[in-house]
Amino acid sequence: MLVLTRKTNQSITIGDDIEITVLSVSGDKVRIGIEAPRDISVFRREVLDNAEAGTESSRDGSGDE
Repeated sequence: MLVLTRKTNQSITIGDDIEITVLSVSGDKVRIGIEAPRDISVFRREVLDNAEAGTESSRDGSGDE
């Protein structure tokens, strides 16, 4: 994993067309802005994890009541 330190209003780029900017830092929360082409999906990790967990439980029946 690459670890970088950035300050507010500083950014990093990924490839030629993705830019991530630190918008603000308040306590333990960081607001970021992401500029990416529309064909690039951007999700929060917990959303993906919850979706995958829901898919797994529906496959094995553990989500049934």
